[in-house]
Amino acid sequence: MQQQKIEAARAALAAVRSGMTLGLGTGTTAFEFVKLLGEALREGKLRDIRCTCTSEKTEQQAREENIPTFPLADVSPLDLAVDGADEIDPQLRLIKGRGGALLREKIVEQQARRFIVIADDSKLVDRLGEGVLPVEVTPFAVDVLTKKFADMRLQPVLRLRDGQVRITDEGHRIVDVKVPWSADIADVVARIREHAGVVETGFFEKEATEAIIATMTGLRRMTR
Repeated sequence: MQQQKIEAARAALAAVRSGMTLGLGTGTTAFEFVKLLGEALREGKLRDIRCTCTSEKTEQQAREENIPTFPLADVSPLDLAVDGADEIDPQLRLIKGRGGALLREKIVEQQARRFIVIADDSKLVDRLGEGVLPVEVTPFAVDVLTKKFADMRLQPVLRLRDGQVRITDEGHRIVDVKVPWSADIADVVARIREHAGVVETGFFEKEATEAIIATMTGLRRMTR
């Protein structure tokens, strides 16, 4: 599994050219991409790369790799964003955010001309919603929205980390919900977004332009 993540990251790195502006994703597979990018810069295989990051965690990794990072507004529109996903369906729609960075990820990836998703084949699903769908909400609204989502039969659970409420880089909370098997995720998300206090969801409907999926027998590519 780990080797597959590395192979997908290496394949995405082949799309990077010197002089590009990049969006760097968050998560275990994106971590491998950032690591490989740092190596390529140190070895002189790439130069004049300017990056922006989708989380404080990735920002820290980029600094450790001596990758030049900038505020998003200074480098957008981006030539390319590279990030992982939690679920990928046949339409190249995604669920992201189980690592907690969904808002910044969506902001960055909507500013990219090209967004490559990198993953191993365990992330491929026939239907989005096999796992939870993250919903980022404001602290003020978290209790009422949790009740509302329960009324909608979405089985909401406030996300914790180390026994404490998970606070995102933007100071919000995450409520994980389940998409009913009888419903399409796009319809569920539309209903969720009707409620004030919802900041964003982990449903990425159109952001990805392509995906590189590493399997035991090689790489599989998906395009929109």
